[in-house]
Amino acid sequence: MHYTGTIWRPPYEAGSLLLEATAGCTHHRCKFCTLYNDLPFSFRMSPLKDIEEDLQEAAKRNRMWDRECRRVFLTGANPFVLKFDLLMEIASLVKKYIPSCESIGSFARVTDVGLKSDEELRRIKNAGFDGLTIGMETADDEALHFMNKGYRKNEILVQCGRLEQAGISYKFFYLVGISGKGRGAEGAKVTAEVCNQLHPKLVGANMLTIYQDSELYQEIREGNWQPEGEKEKYMEMKTLIENLAIETEFAAMGASNAIQLYGNLPKDKANLLAVLDEIIDRVDEKELEHYRKNLRHL
Repeated sequence: MHYTGTIWRPPYEAGSLLLEATAGCTHHRCKFCTLYNDLPFSFRMSPLKDIEEDLQEAAKRNRMWDRECRRVFLTGANPFVLKFDLLMEIASLVKKYIPSCESIGSFARVTDVGLKSDEELRRIKNAGFDGLTIGMETADDEALHFMNKGYRKNEILVQCGRLEQAGISYKFFYLVGISGKGRGAEGAKVTAEVCNQLHPKLVGANMLTIYQDSELYQEIREGNWQPEGEKEKYMEMKTLIENLAIETEFAAMGASNAIQLYGNLPKDKANLLAVLDEIIDRVDEKELEHYRKNLRHL
């Protein structure tokens, strides 16, 4: 298989075939992000020849182990940025070599959706694309601007609404702590407000972890931004859950979360809030800080 650098995937894609369609990120300017710093380039699409060879290898292994692959996950920060024709060609190759595949997922930026027409989105859905993972991070416009995410709250509403119209489901990643010290509750409330106008299948919370090779680390050193404390992050997560009024999954399952949580809303809201109250009341701030400072890799 052709893999470049560290391969990232959401926790819930553990059972998917990981197929490298791109490497790196087309945006590559978020102040907090260091995920693709190990690459000698910002973004690259995999040659179709490599993609086809990887699918041939996967098909051979499936036959050898007598198993069927139900889902393919395209790796890279945002493979959904690829032009319509390329996505369709990749879907055709998946269908050719992995006929048991029922859906194709990937990471996507909000801005990637805007590059496709409504008709193209419908055809992409019919080709098998579904269950995108979107790193929304927050709907707090002030934080989005400061962190250089490249979009605003209104664009989240518009583009994710277009995905829904095309029948393409998606999951959100929310970055706890992105609004900075003293603004977590505000960021959580506006994010819940946006989510409540949409239908994400999952809202996944990840804790902001700041590494020294990030631009955000330099902003902190220069006094331009202050990070939240660890307990403050859990209070922000509590505010987010309190204000979510839709049926969705909630998960805090990634390595950035010292204490992992999962539940279905609204059914499990009370239980999730009770666990968060216990963390806030009983877990020592220094213990949480120790986890954050010793988290070498996400």
